Amino acid sequence: MASVFLYHVVGDLTVGKPEIVEFHESETVETAIRAIGESPEGSIPIWKKRSHVGIENSEMRQQRFVGILNSFDIVAFLAKNQCLEDQDKALKTPVSDVVVPNNSLLRLVDPATRLIDALDMMKQGVKRLLVPKSVVWKGMSKRFSVIYYGKWLKNSETPSSSSNNLPANMNRNSSSSSAAIRDKFCCLSREDVLRFIIGCLGALAPLPLTSIAALGAINSNYSYIESSSPAIEATQKLPQDPTAVAVIESMPDGQRKIIGEISSCRLWKCDYLAAAWALANLSSGQFVMGVEDNVTTRTLPDFSINSAAGENNLVNGGSPRKPKKFSSRSIGFFSNSASHSFGSRSMYRGRSAPLTCKVTSSLAAVMAQMLSHRATHIWVTEDENDEVLVGVVGYADIMAAVTKPPTTFVSANRSTEAIGNEIQS
Repeated sequence: MASVFLYHVVGDLTVGKPEIVEFHESETVETAIRAIGESPEGSIPIWKKRSHVGIENSEMRQQRFVGILNSFDIVAFLAKNQCLEDQDKALKTPVSDVVVPNNSLLRLVDPATRLIDALDMMKQGVKRLLVPKSVVWKGMSKRFSVIYYGKWLKNSETPSSSSNNLPANMNRNSSSSSAAIRDKFCCLSREDVLRFIIGCLGALAPLPLTSIAALGAINSNYSYIESSSPAIEATQKLPQDPTAVAVIESMPDGQRKIIGEISSCRLWKCDYLAAAWALANLSSGQFVMGVEDNVTTRTLPDFSINSAAGENNLVNGGSPRKPKKFSSRSIGFFSNSASHSFGSRSMYRGRSAPLTCKVTSSLAAVMAQMLSHRATHIWVTEDENDEVLVGVVGYADIMAAVTKPPTTFVSANRSTEAIGNEIQS
């Protein structure tokens, strides 16, 4: 295991992070759409309002956290029959009716929490770390001090009496942390941690140049849906991590060819109303490939949608534009020929093309690809055939890979120049 994870603490990653502004469950779906569009993570934590005025300890703060809301949750909600019939009412619905409650997705931690402990939490499913900004804490962690004294100063699994074994200055820091825990906080996402890791690739050698297959980072337990199936079925198979469903075609030999995906990443800045209608009425293949403006216009309703760029006026706060016929361009995908044939990979370019890598891709290349596309996952295909789906790589898979002991994987014999060319491509 790289020492970089032992010698750094969570506070090292909070420099420059803005103070978190709570989004409460009493807010409307329309307001949530704007907030998600402005969020760099493409999702927002949801909180209950404080029931009292005064000091709030860490346990009370943790209990107020409800869950994380993303674009797929909203589109799936708007795709319900009652929401399609009365869209104005649906947009005024409280977020509490939409968000999936999951209090374990966020953990409040002290800035002195070791980075290796933070990685452990994120591997177990934590998506956000809430870190106090007002705690008295001086810059970078010091060598060895975290190793000997670095317990989870908050959320510790050890009895409180164990604090007696810490030096006096650590007890004072812990007390100051408790006094300031109610003031200002910032939120660290898994993307923040991944950006830190990619800046430490030299310290992780030979992991970065090792293939994701050799590291065991490929998750074969992914969700998928046939291209001919109704797109709405994706909402019934949606996993929480990553929030994505592959749109595939089954081949005669039993293999699956990926042609697109329905995910929170793709729906991040789409026209939510148009995407909801498409999810409820189109096949998954039509949803990801695109539908021309002039295709079956008798069955497609009018929508107040934005330009072909796919930016929702609800996100931008603008007024509704002149209604026009539905097009998949409004979802954020490019549209294709009216005579849809799912046999040619050349049709899946632009925003509708799924983000893929190969089983032989290095960990460094996959990390760079995820960060450059602001993606939460990458679909993995066979080395010989880039259409045959093998699995998916997400944040948790990468974090599990970088914390593996060196003896648990086989290093790939690849040059630095080769991996550099792969990252650039």
